[in-house]
Amino acid sequence: MNAAKDNGELRELPGPLVLIGAGKMGGALLDGWLNFGFAPGRIIVIEPQTTPAVSALVARGIHLNPNTAQLAGAAAVVIAVKPQVAAEALASAATSIAASTVVVSIMAGRTLQSLADGLPRGCPVVRAMPNLPAAIGRGITVAVARGANRQQHKLAGRLLSATGAVEWIEDESLMDAVTAVSGSGPAYVFLLAEALARAGVEAGLPPDLAEKLARETVSGSGELLRRANVDAALLRENVTSHGGTTAAALAVLMGQNGFVSLMTRAVAAATDRSRQLAQ
Repeated sequence: MNAAKDNGELRELPGPLVLIGAGKMGGALLDGWLNFGFAPGRIIVIEPQTTPAVSALVARGIHLNPNTAQLAGAAAVVIAVKPQVAAEALASAATSIAASTVVVSIMAGRTLQSLADGLPRGCPVVRAMPNLPAAIGRGITVAVARGANRQQHKLAGRLLSATGAVEWIEDESLMDAVTAVSGSGPAYVFLLAEALARAGVEAGLPPDLAEKLARETVSGSGELLRRANVDAALLRENVTSHGGTTAAALAVLMGQNGFVSLMTRAVAAATDRSRQLAQ
């Protein structure tokens, strides 16, 4: 993405960008915007928890916790707080709303309807689900919009792409499965690395070596999967020799009630829990 172009487009927007919540995910978005070339003076951050990182935003030219008058007429409001404080965040967002404002929420479990209920009638809203690798610009976000025109849709996508890839869906009900796969997915990968290291120790490796082997194998394989223009199944087959060590291990992992079955059950459980939290 061309930083100079983005900076120019930002200056042409009808109002500033407002970020409510500058924690891990909000901070990742903010860093991405600045790396894109978004002008710091056009960004407003609302964050009551003062930390050294938040205070440093002022030195970068970002407006931190300004008065209500400065919030009016925002081009976009991005809500990046915990869902437990959704009502307060939506009330803050409402003070920034103009006819052209689009509200983007990355609060887990908050539906488009629940967002709309806390905002002025007819306000265009986007519900998005990022994941943890957003912290290093390698995340993936899935988003669904209601009431957004083409320009607002484009702006929301550009803002969300600051932390990685963005996929749009039209059926909001898919967000529960999205949460289970990509939202919770990093924890599954970390568990794989943890379990692989533990198994290495059980097989006789020193703990430090087992952990390093597991970490580098998982991260390196993930990078290979990202770069390869083939299915994961083909990559698996390519590393599996008939009658070899990998085949012996996969016979266990892919057997009845093995890894595939466990992962299917795990994603189903996370999907069901996401539905419950959204009620």
